[in-house]
Amino acid sequence: MERKIGIIGAGVSGLLACKYILSKGFHPIVFESQSSIGGVWTKALETTKLQTPKPFYQFSDFAWPSSVTEYFPDKHVVLNYVEAYAKHFHLLNHINFNTKVAGIEYEGSRDEEIQSWSLWGGTGEPFSSRGKWNLIVEDLNTLSTEIYQVDFVIFCVGRFSGLPNIPEFPPNKGPEAFHGEVIHSMDYAATDDEKAAEFIKGKRVIVVGFQKSALDIAMECCSANGKYNLFKLTLRIHPYLFLLSIWFAGVENPCTVLYRTAHWHLPDYLPWGFSLAYMYLNRFSELMVHKPGEGFLLGLLATILTPLRWAYSKFVESDIKRKFHLAKHGMVPTHSFLHELSSCLTSTVPEKFYDKVEDGEIKLKKAPSFSFCDNGVMVEDETAPIEAEVVILATGFKGEKKLKDMFVSQTFQNFIAGSPDTATPLYRECIQPRIPQLAVIGYSESNANLYTSEIRCRWLAELLDGTFKLPSIEEMEKDVRKWDEYLKQYSGGYYRRKCIGALHVWYNDQLCKDMGWNPRRKKGLFAEFFEPYGPLDYVPS
Repeated sequence: MERKIGIIGAGVSGLLACKYILSKGFHPIVFESQSSIGGVWTKALETTKLQTPKPFYQFSDFAWPSSVTEYFPDKHVVLNYVEAYAKHFHLLNHINFNTKVAGIEYEGSRDEEIQSWSLWGGTGEPFSSRGKWNLIVEDLNTLSTEIYQVDFVIFCVGRFSGLPNIPEFPPNKGPEAFHGEVIHSMDYAATDDEKAAEFIKGKRVIVVGFQKSALDIAMECCSANGKYNLFKLTLRIHPYLFLLSIWFAGVENPCTVLYRTAHWHLPDYLPWGFSLAYMYLNRFSELMVHKPGEGFLLGLLATILTPLRWAYSKFVESDIKRKFHLAKHGMVPTHSFLHELSSCLTSTVPEKFYDKVEDGEIKLKKAPSFSFCDNGVMVEDETAPIEAEVVILATGFKGEKKLKDMFVSQTFQNFIAGSPDTATPLYRECIQPRIPQLAVIGYSESNANLYTSEIRCRWLAELLDGTFKLPSIEEMEKDVRKWDEYLKQYSGGYYRRKCIGALHVWYNDQLCKDMGWNPRRKKGLFAEFFEPYGPLDYVPS
């Protein structure tokens, strides 16, 4: 009997899951709430570009077109590439568009029985003759609801969409106190480009946050309200007026960026002209980091190489400080670049961002906390408000809650959430040991998410096909705890982001060993240790 696999989401991870599930002869049914594929790329800002260098963001068996020459293509080019992949492998026929999975419910075993299991699913097998998942699916066109029953579920819902993270405020100090408009970056990004520009044009805007979307929105505010628009207007009126505008130019409506923590955002991937990939994306760089499950010798080596690890970070940090004049702007982070990389917080700064800061078109304001007042926001320890007419909250998403709310069962909600002081407990960043017949792909982060999602989908397809079996629940939970300890050591307060950025080779090694592959993918000892690892290294031989 053909096994039915329910896949929730048709972003990059969902498409990869569909492709590799098909390759093993299973029947995938993909549910996508939007009318098109692409996930977060369909909702990205107009100015968004790829954050990962193109060679590290590609499918292992589907190269970028030769016509794409940019190292960091824009969102339209990336989306075209993803769509071409889906068409090439005939994936679109398996996708149900405009369908939202409102919840999933397991049928076959009682909660008490599930909690007594020592093996995943009770038997250690990915499928069960008794167990099925019922998916409650809403058709967003007809507003009807249908129940789909499947043998296995794959969550590919990601963590950067769907459920915005809105900061909490004391009574009467939240958005309700503000007489202007407050929106989340998700809603701003979903707005038509022309309407978005009109929304911020001629207005004083505050952007809350300092990750990629916040920086991009600040640049869009400059495009709508900056000096360049004034210069164009005066040039049309009279050349002399244009010259006077340059001489006396000020910024009537600067964009204020409120940030809590400064970050080591990158100007490029070439610190002091040296490739960042050769510093952090190879096997040698990971020898400097303590790893989950390492033996005595690797642990000793990581300790011995601590000074070199420190020097690597300082090398990159000095280049960023030099190029962006961070000390001048009071933007030098207190943590290391390795901490940034280990938390998957690195991103490239939009071109000329700090030039806009120099010109006064963007104002950077450190704000450990803030509240709203009628004409703007009040920053902690400040006596006067920052006046604004629009506040855009680029404050991220509640990925954990979105994942948890998918389950009807409170028991499964508790399993997927884990304890308050741990990250979401996923073995190999894919399997919750106590939830049967279910996997999560694309939730845990890396510094090249497409590449990481692909090898996870291949691992999962081999698991479903019976190539290998999972260890006991106890062993899986022990491994999860080791990775949690690693995350807390190197990511600090950001450990819940589940980032494997600084250990992607070590992580991939574990998946390769499970699948019976040779984890050493390079030719020659020097290449194995010092050349960067990327998607093409995992093409089947």
